[in-house]
This record gives sequence, C-alpha cells and structure tokens, in this order.
Amino acid sequence: MKKQYLLCNKSDILIQIHPSIKLMFCAFPVYFNGISLHVESSQHSVSATRGSSATLPCHYHYEPELSAPRRTRVKWSWLPSNIINTPKAVVQETEVMVAMGNHHRTYGSFKGRVRLRRSAPGDMSLVINELQLNDTGRYRCEVIDGLEDDSVTVDLELRGVVFPYFSKKGRYHYNFFRAQRACQDQDATLATFEQLFTAWEEGLDWCNAGWLADGTVQYPIHAPRDGCGGNLAPGVRSYGHRHRLLHHYDAFCFSATVKGTVYFLNHPAKLNFTEATEACATDGSQIAKVGHLYAAWKLTGLDRCDAGWLADKSVRYSITHPRANCGPPLPGVRSFGFPALSMKFGVYCYQ
Repeated sequence: MKKQYLLCNKSDILIQIHPSIKLMFCAFPVYFNGISLHVESSQHSVSATRGSSATLPCHYHYEPELSAPRRTRVKWSWLPSNIINTPKAVVQETEVMVAMGNHHRTYGSFKGRVRLRRSAPGDMSLVINELQLNDTGRYRCEVIDGLEDDSVTVDLELRGVVFPYFSKKGRYHYNFFRAQRACQDQDATLATFEQLFTAWEEGLDWCNAGWLADGTVQYPIHAPRDGCGGNLAPGVRSYGHRHRLLHHYDAFCFSATVKGTVYFLNHPAKLNFTEATEACATDGSQIAKVGHLYAAWKLTGLDRCDAGWLADKSVRYSITHPRANCGPPLPGVRSFGFPALSMKFGVYCYQ
C-alpha cells in the first residue's frame, strides 16, 4: 500500500499517515488554516475558604482572531493534592466537567457544585461552590477544537490550619490509613507538604514525625535540638515515602473554616467526659472536634483560657493573646493530653 507524506504547518517535519485513516497529527503548536488556539489563565494558584466559592480562571482565544465563532469543547479535570507529586505514569486526572455550547455534564462529587463563568467570549473559568476539604489540588482547563487542543492548570488551595495529631496510646501508632481516618474523625484531612511548609513558615515547630497526604513522613523544626535533627538547619525534615501499611507515625492534619460556631460552654460545674457530651447536646449542639477547635483558633481568633473536653476525649484550650497563667508565651492550642474520663473539666461545643 502506497504511503503518503504531508507537510505539517509549513515546517520541514514530514508526518506519515495511512491513506485509510483520515487524521493528521502535527507537532505542537498546531495550526488550522493559519489560525492557532491559545488557552491561558490569569492566576495559576487560587486560595479560598471551606464552604465558600472559588473561580479558577481559564480563557481561550485564537490568533489571528476569528470573524465567526467556532464550536469548541472544554474539559475541566482534577488531580487531588495527595497525588500531585506521584509519578505521572501511575496517576490519572479525574473529570470534573465537560461542556460544548449550551450542553454540559458534571461528574462525581462535583455534580451540582460547578459551572462555567462565561462572563465574556472565550471565558471558560470554572466556578466551584460549597468548597470541601478534598477539593484541593491541580485543575486542568483543556479547550479542544477539532484536532487542536491547548490547556492550562490552576492550583486550588484552602486557607486553614495544620495541627499535629497522635493516638491516645502515645506517639507513632498510626499507619498511613489510620492517620487518614484519625484526621477525618476530627473534621480534617491529612495535610499536604505545601500546607505543612506554610505552617512551618508561620512558626510550627514539632519534633514528632507525621504522615502527609502524599504518603511521605515529615516534621517541621524551627529550633534544632537533640532528638530533632541535632544541629541541622531549621526546616521541614523528611523521612521520604514510607510503607503505608507497615510503618507507624503520627499525623499532620489540615482543618479549614467550619460552618458553625465553636464555644466554651458556660456551665455551673466542671464535667467528666460523659457529662460534657450530654451538656453540649442539652445546649442544642455537639461536643467539638479537635479540627473545629484549631480552625476556630486560627481563623476566628477563639481565645479562652479554660481547659475543655473535645470529642476525641482529649482536653485542650486555644490562646490567641498569650498571658500569665495561660501556658507558654506564644499563641496556640494547648493540650492536656487524654486524661481519665472521670476527671472534671469544662467543654467546647460546636453548633
């Protein structure tokens, strides 16, 4: 069968095609009739709060401009934060939305929460409503016109707080999957490296190693000391990837804005854990989780020098303005650990 060769885009690259296959593949950039498609974003990183809306910018245009509109297709896909650094050969982006003209389709957990902004010709920006903790990651906007396509990526981050978390049995009791569950139980997710690094920049210093969302084990240090890297420079120390089932560490969790209020319950008497849980229910709320308390401290400035029970059976309190008799001279969430459930404290409720 005779072979045919076509000149691609006036270049000296020859592309061999089978005469029965009516497709032509050209080296990038691709042009049709001397016109090229360009996809761009005004922002490559967007930060938002949990429960709010976020707009991921994406705009396409042709060079030179067209005199009449063409039927193009746009596809938004997503790579979650926990697999962004995974080798490309073993990851696959998840479809978020596909649209052409007035027709569109959304997928998975994004159904009913996403739309295209379309504020001007060529605007294919993605609007995500009711942002969830697991929405963080890298989003790809791909515009397709026949055989030609171009794409751009935008990272979505949530503003929140990273906190170390360990089992009531002591340090280093979580494999990766138990660490995931422990964070979820506290209304949080395993933190990404980027989130932990930001927390370190903001002053987080913690000597115990913990799991991150990508399966690595790391810890942030500002004041190097014996048992914490010795005389090595301050930074985020990494053990690298560890076996997700066999190896055991603590966890670094990430919590964002909560849709509600965390408050210290004014009660005439101190309470044991059972009484504390019942007292919150009687007040029309529920006992707060650790993620609730950290988010309230970091994002709303909760400042209370009273130790109180939380849902995981720990006792903690949050300080925004350090003062005498309220612990160390730095802001933070103080912990009494996991005392006997019969001991008497206050309680933090979430409504």
